[in-house]
Amino acid sequence: MSTLSHRLGVAIVSCLFVACSSEAPPVAHDDHEAPEQLGRVHFETSCQPAVAADFDRAVALLHSFSFGTANRAFQDVLAADPDCAITYWGQALTHWGNPFAGLKSPAAVAQGRAAIERGLATGTPTERERAYLSAAAELFRDGETTDQRTRTLAYERAMAALYEQYPDDREAAAFYALAVNQTALPTDKTYAQQLKAAGILEALFAEQPEHPGLAHYLIHAYDHPPLAERALDAARRYATIAPSAPHALHMPSHTFTRVGLWQESVDTNIRSAETALRGASPAEALHAMDYQVYAYLQMGRDADAQRVRDTAPEVLALIDAAALGGAAPPAAGTYAAAAIPARYAMERGVWEEAAALEARPSPTAYADAVTHFARAVGAARSGRAEAARADVAQLGALASKLAEMKDAYWAEQVDIQRRVSAAWVSFAEGRRAEAVSALQKVADAEDATDKSAVSPGPLAPARELLGEMLLAMDRPVEALAAFEAVMQKEPNRFRATLHAARAAAQAGDAAKARAYYGDLVRIAESGDTPGRPELEEARAFVRDGVRP
Repeated sequence: MSTLSHRLGVAIVSCLFVACSSEAPPVAHDDHEAPEQLGRVHFETSCQPAVAADFDRAVALLHSFSFGTANRAFQDVLAADPDCAITYWGQALTHWGNPFAGLKSPAAVAQGRAAIERGLATGTPTERERAYLSAAAELFRDGETTDQRTRTLAYERAMAALYEQYPDDREAAAFYALAVNQTALPTDKTYAQQLKAAGILEALFAEQPEHPGLAHYLIHAYDHPPLAERALDAARRYATIAPSAPHALHMPSHTFTRVGLWQESVDTNIRSAETALRGASPAEALHAMDYQVYAYLQMGRDADAQRVRDTAPEVLALIDAAALGGAAPPAAGTYAAAAIPARYAMERGVWEEAAALEARPSPTAYADAVTHFARAVGAARSGRAEAARADVAQLGALASKLAEMKDAYWAEQVDIQRRVSAAWVSFAEGRRAEAVSALQKVADAEDATDKSAVSPGPLAPARELLGEMLLAMDRPVEALAAFEAVMQKEPNRFRATLHAARAAAQAGDAAKARAYYGDLVRIAESGDTPGRPELEEARAFVRDGVRP
């Protein structure tokens, strides 16, 4: 990122985070930067003793997915000790990047493979160091002909062998646990891989409470609705362990989002986005901003969400697609930039606004799908089925493109969006029984998979939309069951709670209606005053006992 872009980023920080929230910490303008805090890591090497501290710093950055900074740190180690072969292992992993961020580009695979080859040809690495290099080589081997999952499974097996051969190597254990979690399938609801990884990490974290990777990887291992509460301790500690790393400030919000702790998510993402922009990582900032907007909207703080939405295009313009950045690659920034305005429209139920979103093609197909999904549902729910059809067709084309790219996860997710949109088109055209049947099936399909780490959650959960459709058909008992299922999986969601209250009221269950309206007022305690009509409806019910 250029110096000018960096200055623009700092200016955006001042505008966005001071103006957007009265609860945001003031931006420091002190000339003296705070000492760097990345946690405590020690990785034994055969390199010169003089580079040991610098190597440990590079590995600490790697554990917090600060890939660009870590790569430069490893380069500095090599400059001081050109025979430090294990440094190339670290560089290779910076090119692999975030293991939860989807398919890696051919360029990244080629760069990683080149780093491994140089490491294996440099100096006289120990048998243990060669094992690290050889294990990482599996991630990049035959990248042109071997699919990514096959390579990640091979890497997991290689790390298992390294972990078994060097049982006292705590770093081997940490990276092995990450490799185990990396191969978990989103359709496995036993969470066997995640729990296996967590078992290793929990024991290590008890021994090394200041280790950034252990806290970080525990949050990832437990980043699923039935497991999320187990990550709360790690989530609340990670940001204090490595506050100099933007991702360490953002990552706790994965847990806070899963359990519906919206204010904690906002607070940590404000700090993360600020740190990312100051560190010239705009994609990381956008990722944090998307989580921030999601939390604001659940709390009914639409004005704050709007300010972040209005700033997102400026941050998007700062992304350098060729740069090696942080945990959020450019594609994640592109996704966030598309998701933020789509969420802002859909979470508020302003369907005309959703339908009017501008579709701006990008290099990231699943990011483009976000806009077409919002447009399709918005148009259908505005009674313009024909307009919605064009966006449904676009979703089909994008799903096919992702399938051709062998990106099975996102191909399925975009196809789910297509099927949800098509169901609303059927509903708009009067084929209501067909619409409900189709939406029931797609809600089941969505529940059988899981969200990507790139997103705080779906733009609109399919089962929540099913409940809204049933409610519109005067089937409140079935609708209530759908909303309660969503609240079980996604606690403290504004729209699920609101519509659960409405469905209970329509079904004649006054006690549940009163309880859910009360829950909504609690969730949105800091919401705008006056707030969106639905929030005022809940406030009036709690105050007067009747819907306005």
